[in-house]
Amino acid sequence: MTINKELLDILACPKCKGDLELTSLEDGLTCRACELVYPIREEIPVMLIEESYTLQDWEEKKDTQS
Repeated sequence: MTINKELLDILACPKCKGDLELTSLEDGLTCRACELVYPIREEIPVMLIEESYTLQDWEEKKDTQS
């Protein structure tokens, strides 16, 4: 199950308050302005700055899990 459109429309990046978009695998929310990814764990977005990943770290994490 993925995050529904209505929830995605009201969520904002906790750091810059910018828009978020789902990652390609729908396992995280990306803020392009901050270049951060907030993971989705057990269908719940983890919207804590200290739990976020940089885009580069997120991609590297995904590459090592493949």
